[in-house]
Amino acid sequence: MAENGAESTLEQKLLAVRLLAMDVDGVLTDGGIIVNGDGTETKRFHVADGLGIQLVLYAGIPVAWVSGRESAAVAKRAEELGVTHLYQGARNKSAALAELMGRYALTPANVAFIGDDWNDLPAYSIAAVKFAPSNAATGIKAQADFITEKAGGAGAVREVCDLILKAQSKQTPALEQYFARLLQPESPDNRVPG
Repeated sequence: MAENGAESTLEQKLLAVRLLAMDVDGVLTDGGIIVNGDGTETKRFHVADGLGIQLVLYAGIPVAWVSGRESAAVAKRAEELGVTHLYQGARNKSAALAELMGRYALTPANVAFIGDDWNDLPAYSIAAVKFAPSNAATGIKAQADFITEKAGGAGAVREVCDLILKAQSKQTPALEQYFARLLQPESPDNRVPG
């Protein structure tokens, strides 16, 4: 967690965030990878993280997933949640962030990144706001602006989403949009994934 004196600095940094990017394995999942007999992978995602991501998207903040691996399960979950910026097989995660910064005319001050291990350092070198799940590698946690109470795959992303939305006073409007969509008649185009 942020130190007491650092809380106001973190809140000030969060006001500038216009892009939330994150690693996948160890951040959106617990880091475990189940390889099935046919070579496909199975991953476990936390529904609270999914709702947090949707609220950030409703608040008008783009979300990007940047993974060093490639997985159909990750692509499926990103599609379910409406995450359109999916970078798989990204060896240098800073390149994905640089592309998105150019697309949205952002500066490093506008970028938050959630990472859990050494391969996330290139992204950390660009993002002004760095988050780490509680079970991240020690060296990553040492560089983070904020360490979540929850572990990767167990609600860490939701914590980050809530922090950003609260700091920017966007949580209530995002929830209003979410509930408005929930209350619409159900159709294939109007499903609200968990």
